[in-house]
Amino acid sequence: MSIPASGLPNPYGTQPMYAIRPPVRPYWLHILLFLLTVLTTLIVGARLQENFLAGDTLFLADNYFFPITMLWRNPRGLLDGIPFAATLLGILMAHEMGHFVWSVKHRVYATLPFFLPFPSPIGTFGAFIKIQSPFRSRAALLDIGIAGPIAGFIVAVPLSIVGLILSQPAGPNFDSTSQIGTPLIFDLLHEALKVLNIGHASQASLHFTSFHPVALAAWVGMLATALNLLPGGQLDGGHILFSVSPVAHKNMTWAALIVLVPLTLFLWSGWLIWIFALFFTRRHPSVPAWPDLDVPRRRLLIVAAVILLLTFMPTPIPGGGLWDSLKGLHL
Repeated sequence: MSIPASGLPNPYGTQPMYAIRPPVRPYWLHILLFLLTVLTTLIVGARLQENFLAGDTLFLADNYFFPITMLWRNPRGLLDGIPFAATLLGILMAHEMGHFVWSVKHRVYATLPFFLPFPSPIGTFGAFIKIQSPFRSRAALLDIGIAGPIAGFIVAVPLSIVGLILSQPAGPNFDSTSQIGTPLIFDLLHEALKVLNIGHASQASLHFTSFHPVALAAWVGMLATALNLLPGGQLDGGHILFSVSPVAHKNMTWAALIVLVPLTLFLWSGWLIWIFALFFTRRHPSVPAWPDLDVPRRRLLIVAAVILLLTFMPTPIPGGGLWDSLKGLHL
């Protein structure tokens, strides 16, 4: 929407001057979605706390998809979900505010974070901000794209340490084949805690650890970071790569799609969603080619690659790939 700036002389001719009014932020919608996401993650967190005290390590080990009965069965018990909810929402908020703050810095208009409450085993479908004006330069695209993963990772690492310290060795009846996959950063932190002899979980391997809800929330944050850093499309990793080289972005998008196919077939069927995400966003909006990126910014590509390496999990959730599911249908 444009508003004429009345009473101002126009030094460029007789055409009227215009002042551009930025869109009005729907604060009520941001707040409502955030509060609903707090509720849904508290519900999941309370059940995860019950499972942890009972010695179960998986998300909703009693096969509840979303334990909404917690609302009336034990509403006071929702307070037990605070560690999980606060950890997960803290990581997601840090990620999205990283994008938002650097959008403001580069004068790129972006919305505040939209949190997505969802009746899932983690209580949310994540969060996002919407960019509503063009990127002014490749530097802006890089800074905004990488700020989210860096901010989220910085918050997730100390919370992962806390979660691993609070975790316990699994019980004698624990089935390690049903354990969630762990990112490399978890293995490194676990080894460090073992050397320092901190926490009960350091007495056992990660495959035989009952994860505290804080550790599970940090695990979700690490997974979200890795998924966002996939090198292609219009994910954060795609933005970062396009800012360095549009040609490399195109080639790496197709390379990522090719790599994800066997991962989907044989390791985790959930990769299928990200195949579609990369394919349908493979064409990145154009960004001014000049000025080129300076050397320090180009080095941020290495930072993004290291974070992806530390957080990536080929099989985040057990259960097999799409091929196993198809064989189970006896077609």
